[in-house]
Amino acid sequence: MNFRPRREDKPELNLIPMIDVLIVLLIFLVLTTTFSREASLHISLPEASAQASAEEKGVDIVIDAAGRYIINRHQLINNEPDTVKKALQEAAGEDKDPLIVISADQKTPHQAVMTALDAASQLGYVHITFAAKTAPGEAAEKP
Repeated sequence: MNFRPRREDKPELNLIPMIDVLIVLLIFLVLTTTFSREASLHISLPEASAQASAEEKGVDIVIDAAGRYIINRHQLINNEPDTVKKALQEAAGEDKDPLIVISADQKTPHQAVMTALDAASQLGYVHITFAAKTAPGEAAEKP
């Protein structure tokens, strides 16, 4: 007879292989993740499908690539905000809230557009729009 106590093996959980697998998964996920970069964002600008009617009177502001202003076909002598403000006021005449259409070249400095918007807001004009190209084929579809 064998009177020795039976030795029961307790199951052991070996954590080292599991940790190795988790580290490999973590490295894989870090290496395959792509992070968005703001410098490489591609923006699709909207296109207008309708033009303002020709009957509407308003103030046209054209800003060229150099930042020069032409308001209702009159070129301003300088690009100072006060000059733009006075020219807008004269172009609007008696109209207290004219429709202002800003047509800016695609290479126009942002500051030039902001100056025009600021001058219009100081005068209390709130109906401001930007001229845009119509989508290709849109002009042919209009009745």
